[in-house]
Amino acid sequence: MSVRLRRRRPKRGGTDMRSKLALAALAFAAAIWAAPALAADLPAIALYAPGVLPAATAAERTDNGLLHNVSQPSLTPVLPAPGKANGQAVIVAPGGGFLVLSWENEGMAVARRLADAGVTAFVLKYRLGPTPTEPAAFTKFFGGKMAELSAMAARRGPLPPPFPTEGLAAADAAEAVKLVRRRAAEWQVDPHRVGFVGFSAGAFAASSIATGDPAGRPDFVGIIYGALRNSVPKDAPPAFIATAADDPLVKAYAAPMFQAWKAAGRPAELHIYERGGHGFGMGQEGATSDHWFDEFLWWIQDLKPRS
Repeated sequence: MSVRLRRRRPKRGGTDMRSKLALAALAFAAAIWAAPALAADLPAIALYAPGVLPAATAAERTDNGLLHNVSQPSLTPVLPAPGKANGQAVIVAPGGGFLVLSWENEGMAVARRLADAGVTAFVLKYRLGPTPTEPAAFTKFFGGKMAELSAMAARRGPLPPPFPTEGLAAADAAEAVKLVRRRAAEWQVDPHRVGFVGFSAGAFAASSIATGDPAGRPDFVGIIYGALRNSVPKDAPPAFIATAADDPLVKAYAAPMFQAWKAAGRPAELHIYERGGHGFGMGQEGATSDHWFDEFLWWIQDLKPRS
């Protein structure tokens, strides 16, 4: 997810593990208010995916690179310079715990880098659960949710149950794939080279559509600090899976996900970086996780169109 969660070195003393996790999650939630400023909006295309829109308890809003209270999904194109498009497309799904979208760090910044490389990019704004509008109330609410997830991950148990709007996010993601294919000629895109990359919550959506209804399946998928809920079909798209070994939320799910792809006989590549925490996105942390984008780009450049 777009707000950063990093593992801190334990200190000697009397704070128990649960308290440490809660404090780390609250610090993580507070830190997001220092996120980069939101990029200028580009023309967005409304998506109409199956499912009931959640009741809007508050208007959609933007704060420091984060989107809140999204009830109308959309797709924002970020196109390569004229004459530079290589026919490949990637839809980008930011993270944020299904409660916010890290629009800049895991959305627009990724799309711009893709477009610079000749890839036609689209940033997905998917439906979210409602959150408080006042910053202090939001920080407390979000920090509590992240503390719950951190404690669950520390117990090394199974994945948490689906988030309330997780199914809606997956529906929006599948509809985005269909829309790009329908309008492929308009954007100089090969309809058999439409990929999807998601981060955290967006990575849950990515793995869901990659293993779901073939009509909404991308031709390749990037799952960046995410997890897999479904079995992997024999015709699943190639997968690029990346996480950090010090991620307190989802590090345990990367290797089993890779193994599930390989067991299905499908191409997959796995990167587990020593450092990066949760939510490294396009940030520069002085770690090898800083280079995940380059490796993802090399990987998609090596892919062959699906038959």
